[in-house]
Amino acid sequence: MADITVNALVKSFEIGSNILDGLSFTVNPGERVGILGPNGCGKTTLFRILVHEIDYDEGQVSTAPGKRIGLISQIPVYPEGWTVEDVLREAHKRLYDMQRRMEELTLQMEQDASPALLQEYDRLSSEFQRLGGYTMESERNRVANGLQIPPSQRSQLFDSLSGGEKTRVNLARLILEDTDILLLDEPTNHLDLRATEWLEDYLLHFKGTVLAISHDRWFLDKVVQRCVEIVDGKAEFYSGNYSFYVEERQRRFEEKLKQYEKDQAKIEQLQRAAEQMHLWAFMGNDKLHKRAFSMEKRIEKLSHSEKPTEQRKLSVKFKQREFNGDEALVVEGLAKSYGEKQLFHDLSLTVTGGERIAIVGDNGTGKSTLVKLIMNEETPDAGYLYLGPAIRKAYLPQIVQFSVDERSMLDTMLYDCRCQPQEARDRLAAFGFRGEDVFKPVGTLSGGERSRLKLCQLMGGDINLLILDEPTNHLDIASREWMEDALSEYEQTLLFVSHDRWFIEKFADRIWAIADGEITDFRGGWRDYVAWKERLLQFQQAAAKPVKKEKEKEKKPHVPNSEKLIAKTEREIARLEEKLAALEAEGEQYATDYQKLMELEAQKEALNEELTALYEKWEELNA
Repeated sequence: MADITVNALVKSFEIGSNILDGLSFTVNPGERVGILGPNGCGKTTLFRILVHEIDYDEGQVSTAPGKRIGLISQIPVYPEGWTVEDVLREAHKRLYDMQRRMEELTLQMEQDASPALLQEYDRLSSEFQRLGGYTMESERNRVANGLQIPPSQRSQLFDSLSGGEKTRVNLARLILEDTDILLLDEPTNHLDLRATEWLEDYLLHFKGTVLAISHDRWFLDKVVQRCVEIVDGKAEFYSGNYSFYVEERQRRFEEKLKQYEKDQAKIEQLQRAAEQMHLWAFMGNDKLHKRAFSMEKRIEKLSHSEKPTEQRKLSVKFKQREFNGDEALVVEGLAKSYGEKQLFHDLSLTVTGGERIAIVGDNGTGKSTLVKLIMNEETPDAGYLYLGPAIRKAYLPQIVQFSVDERSMLDTMLYDCRCQPQEARDRLAAFGFRGEDVFKPVGTLSGGERSRLKLCQLMGGDINLLILDEPTNHLDIASREWMEDALSEYEQTLLFVSHDRWFIEKFADRIWAIADGEITDFRGGWRDYVAWKERLLQFQQAAAKPVKKEKEKEKKPHVPNSEKLIAKTEREIARLEEKLAALEAEGEQYATDYQKLMELEAQKEALNEELTALYEKWEELNA
């Protein structure tokens, strides 16, 4: 039985305008499905209908009976005074209720050990174990660590968190609840790369059903198995991930265009034939009129087919200043701290002309601060930054602001860029702002529109160092592609901060990864960087393992079955088993310290290697 069934679904918010207009699809148990479509096509509306938050006008919607469904875009209102830990513990409310009942039964059985009480206790104990009651504390720590909810934050009031922090905590609660059907509406918006990769790994091993709305193309590529695109309120199906969807959508467009052109040629041919037959009919053969009328009906049917259209690409070109020299940017001995928190120290880097560098790292590591230092918006504690004398830089900040929100886009171009009205209109048109759109006040623009308008302004200057801070943040896929189209013609030095792995892979030929106050400077793209990190981790793990001595090929001399040697081996085994038990206990003590847990795991792995060797030796001695 399908987990989700949607049949002929209709929903409108305005009379005569259906946002969903006959939407039909099914999702089977365990499927991971990407819901695609431009902003405003009804993706979030669909999710709100699935969780019964809003009603629909026509059609049927059903979920498999007994299956629990959770939506991540919703942030429930929790009781006043609840901490983050209270919210996380709410996921295990059923287990805590069972635990309290078991404690009550234990007290009752001290006075009355009746079969009924014993039977209820056994049933609850078995269910408590099956649902993970004995591991819920460590599971809560694991999920919180993975989504970077530190112990210090877990004691904070939930209401005091930012929107992004609330989203992460709510996602953790939803995961801990072991929901059967997950509806994820932009789950990676407030996650950095490490947390996003943790979520991807979790979803790949999740046994339930997942429906995901996301603008993160890398996330969709890695997680979803098939895609459902909402087009004009109806569903179009693609049996693969995002990359498959892109290729298949283009193939279908070309096929439709080819069919349309074929129909137009047929219409022209039929029109000529019908006109000729009408002419012959007037010359005395009335039967030809009927054949002509039949052709005209066929022409009418073919005329109903509309010409397929695809999104118009940007036709922009940056005015680029040719770079002459060896060094575009030099960073020497740079250090920056905020109070006791040191972002980086003794940082030394050199950028040559034409390089395209992505700055990556966890939230709070100093990526945006480094950009602000380069832009002279912050002052370093030590060291210096030097731009080459021929450098002309331009900056697209993470949050784009304009001097006067009430001004139209056209007036903003005229005031800020000092250009003529026709030039301003031409440049705006190149970035997709046409007709009456140019008179919209800039204060009413979306995030994607603001970024496009800012890029449009930057395009007019002679630049050879373009600096971008999270350029695709909170943009939908269409806006991200607009941004990429604009940048694809830019050939000078590019420096950008981003969590968008698709964007990084497309533009970066060098990675600066900031962690623990230092920068790893990697020459290559994102895929190469990830592969290099995996190889490095394998080398580190191999180096941490004790070297096994190769078994001698020569036949070992016969060792007599010595009781003393067996006893000594058994004592060694007991000693190592005690060490392992101590490490297990220590692991519970450091359950929230990810780094310490990794160290303990390495030690346990080494002990297990030794134990295996001792077990083999014991078997040989007893043979």
